[in-house]
Amino acid sequence: MKVAIVMGSDSDWPILKPAVELLKQFEIESEVVVASAHRTPGKVRDFVTSAPERGIGVFISAAGAAAHLGGVIASYTTLPVIGVPINATPLNGMDALLSTVQMPSGIPVATMAINGAKNAAIFAVQIFAVSDKGLQEKLAAYREKMIQDVEKKAAHVAAQL
Repeated sequence: MKVAIVMGSDSDWPILKPAVELLKQFEIESEVVVASAHRTPGKVRDFVTSAPERGIGVFISAAGAAAHLGGVIASYTTLPVIGVPINATPLNGMDALLSTVQMPSGIPVATMAINGAKNAAIFAVQIFAVSDKGLQEKLAAYREKMIQDVEKKAAHVAAQL
């Protein structure tokens, strides 16, 4: 199991880094590449079309503005593509969100929230967990920890009242 994380610019890395870290928690390897759908389309095509032979099972793509990296990746593969719109313009990421979510019928890109890289990683884990009982158990433990964390925060607030 391996996830390819493709970002349109190195400025997207601070948003994508937590996704890589979360994948590591689940012992899922990732490949990270900077490639632009519009400035380096050949690099994107070559990376995507060679991905299966490197063990890639899911793509996470991230791009700002109206760049359509997720859609370009999806056009070259039948593997799942998860798009992360990046807030990179005065439109606060809405341009990236709309260009990612508005895919033509037959070429889907699962679209996360603006800057939602961590959820993209969780969704990739869920995709792999469909056929991996160990990952299912790790996801359940991850969710249980989230519950405990919220309860601790609630107790902290209640103690201040």
